[in-house]
Amino acid sequence: MPSLLILMPLIGIVILNLPLKDIMRKFAFWFALILFVSQILLAISHHPIFWRNEFSHIDSFFKADYSLDQLSFIMLLCIGIVSISTLLVARNTIHDEKERFKFINLLIIASIGMSGIVIVRDIFSLYVFLEVTAISTFVLIAFEKDIYALEGAFKYLILSAVATIMILTSIALLFMISGSTSFAAIREALLLPNNNIVLVTIGLLICGLLIKGGLVPFHAWVPDSYSSAPAAVSVLLGGIVTKVAGIYTLIRVLTAILGFSPALKSTLLLIGTLSILVGAFAAMGQNDMKRMLAYSSISQVGYIVVGFGTGTFLGIAGAIFHLFNHSIFKSLLFVNSAAVETRLGTTDMDKMGGLSSKMPITGATSVIGLLSAAGIPPLSGFWSKLMIIIALWQSGSHAYSVIAIMAGVITLAYLLVMQRRAFFGKLAKENEHLKEARPGIATASIILAAILVASGIFFPFVFNTFIAPLQELITK
Repeated sequence: MPSLLILMPLIGIVILNLPLKDIMRKFAFWFALILFVSQILLAISHHPIFWRNEFSHIDSFFKADYSLDQLSFIMLLCIGIVSISTLLVARNTIHDEKERFKFINLLIIASIGMSGIVIVRDIFSLYVFLEVTAISTFVLIAFEKDIYALEGAFKYLILSAVATIMILTSIALLFMISGSTSFAAIREALLLPNNNIVLVTIGLLICGLLIKGGLVPFHAWVPDSYSSAPAAVSVLLGGIVTKVAGIYTLIRVLTAILGFSPALKSTLLLIGTLSILVGAFAAMGQNDMKRMLAYSSISQVGYIVVGFGTGTFLGIAGAIFHLFNHSIFKSLLFVNSAAVETRLGTTDMDKMGGLSSKMPITGATSVIGLLSAAGIPPLSGFWSKLMIIIALWQSGSHAYSVIAIMAGVITLAYLLVMQRRAFFGKLAKENEHLKEARPGIATASIILAAILVASGIFFPFVFNTFIAPLQELITK
């Protein structure tokens, strides 16, 4: 019953917006929380009562080709975790009940879009859910309606529209070539001798997905959108939206339809490496915490693409594990940023310093987040980066593996600078009144930090349970 991941939230939104809206506003948070927790439990357990085919008549409600594999479950898990973190931050940063109710509705719609992307196996349905995600994200970025939010949303809208044109044109050409929109039929049609139309089609599709993923040279929208969005939206954007809409979709399209050609591998390695370097060097020059984290996201997504570009099982598994890790540690760092912003009223690091003495939970969890992002053992980010670097070396891409290692040092350097400027050093006199983050934000940061620590310490279990089954991606 994968379609229930779409149907239940939709029914919930309808019920929440019935005439008894004043009463429903009080239940909206708890409904969304139960929804996301259920998604996490179902993704972890693979419970047969929910996923088995005996209830396939429910899936016929939506005319789409549904299928789930290990990659789908990992992505559903990421969507659930980041959505809960976003929800907790929103509850503690959006104080007007009516505005918070609107935000929760939009968050549920965004989660429907992302879950739909993960569970469908035909390219037109994939496009529809990409647009559901893009439109809800655009509204969320502009949620506060100030000039900076509107500017960030406008940039996101323009580049997203360009990506949409490319993807939609590609889908139309693929339909003309194969006569179908299903992944299997398109893959079979593309096995025939290639021609220039096929090359153009593939190029448009990949460029459109790279824009949505915010990779270099299509990254211009990322820093402004991440930094101008409300605190809770930054968690959602940095944690999961670009990963699902851009990177997951790229991985799915390549493994299920296009396959790995030498030219495609070289392109991914080049774009991934450029993203690692450009993102890392740009992050070093930032004074705003959210902008630094945005550039850091571009760099970390580059690692995912580089690992995937090896085309080997180890590289692909490392890329997907790093996608999971990046969702968690980047959400954690944006939650920390939200904690600071709510207490200090700014994310300008020139106005921070010594905050750990007043905000010990935020300070401690941000250290865990930055160490995982930099790939320091035994945290989970270390293992995924190690897998990617070994895969690069084994596949003969020695130069790329050296660059990946050196970029890890740069990542550690700029994140330590952020840590020193924000949390260490002498506390400014005007900040002596500060208190720890609100309980909801502190809870989100503790949960995310605990996931990073547990995933690193119990890596053998994580590998055997969640990563090894990814072998099916390259063997089917």
